[in-house]
Amino acid sequence: MKKAFALLLTLLGLNANSSCSQELFRNADVEEFAKLTLCPDVQLVDVRTPEEYAEGHLAGAINIDVKDNGFMEQALATLDTAKTVAVYCRSGRRSATAASELTKEGYKVVNLSGGIMAWTADKMPTTTDTHERDVFLTKSGKSVQFFALMHASIRIVYDGKEIEIDPVSQLGERKVDYSLFPKADYILVTHEHGDHFNQETIATLSKDATRLITNQRCADIMGKGEVMNNGDSLTIDTDMTLQAVPAYNTTKEHLQFHPKGRDNGFVLTIDGLRIYIAGDTEDIPEMDNLSDIDIAFLPCNQPYTMTTGQLVSAARRIRPQVLFPYHYGQTDITPVNKDLQADSIEVRIRHYE
Repeated sequence: MKKAFALLLTLLGLNANSSCSQELFRNADVEEFAKLTLCPDVQLVDVRTPEEYAEGHLAGAINIDVKDNGFMEQALATLDTAKTVAVYCRSGRRSATAASELTKEGYKVVNLSGGIMAWTADKMPTTTDTHERDVFLTKSGKSVQFFALMHASIRIVYDGKEIEIDPVSQLGERKVDYSLFPKADYILVTHEHGDHFNQETIATLSKDATRLITNQRCADIMGKGEVMNNGDSLTIDTDMTLQAVPAYNTTKEHLQFHPKGRDNGFVLTIDGLRIYIAGDTEDIPEMDNLSDIDIAFLPCNQPYTMTTGQLVSAARRIRPQVLFPYHYGQTDITPVNKDLQADSIEVRIRHYE
């Protein structure tokens, strides 16, 4: 964290003795701005129109149109005043206006000089992907990016490696075009249900060197894959390990959905950053064995996984630094944030319906 804080101060042009409240926003060139977007405590905002945003934007940027009459109301509802805001527009003019307005509200703001025109002129990448992105730093200061695709499908990018969790291309009206993504280095599948396991999507993401890691049942269906059973551990790269942990139902009327011993949850450790991906489970006793979890993805929808009360109970036992409720369908998960406010667990709600 100290390295991350020092990097952030450097990029902002500050030092450790500087005042935390800056009356003026800072302009950054493309190189500085690109580094800034990989800091976990930076919120990236595209202040152009929704139409411009849809044509192409920086990966992970949220869209709040500065010309919209509700700009500041939306910004205050969306952006954390404790975290730096990085803004850009087409040429830098509208984002300068947005930066000025945001600083009046107490935000620390960095503006991209020259806007997305300068960004693309330097051959920096843009995307039409609108999936939300969260960035964390490993213990040695490397960035890990998490993209909320939908439901139980998560994309993780680390050190040039692509990790896909339970990739499924369509659920109801929601779709993910995996053909636009890089091929996966690792595909982790928790169990066989159609909202977690889709053979066509796996084929789309696969290359010759892709490692498919799953439970016995999915490997039998696919006719391939590396099998992990509950309790198994695997080193998948020099700085990445994987542990398969139990995931099952405990409610008597729901035992048929996820029987004990069949399905996996995973603890993925990336350069010291410990990530718990629970899969489909209730708040099982084995959660007491988990330790030092930095990020947890916990499911919340009945009758298949947890109630909001069970999720809160599980979070208090696991005590992650950051909690992502996921796999929540139509469940109202907003009470989770309120219930965990006194527990020093940061709850981030993304579009994991």
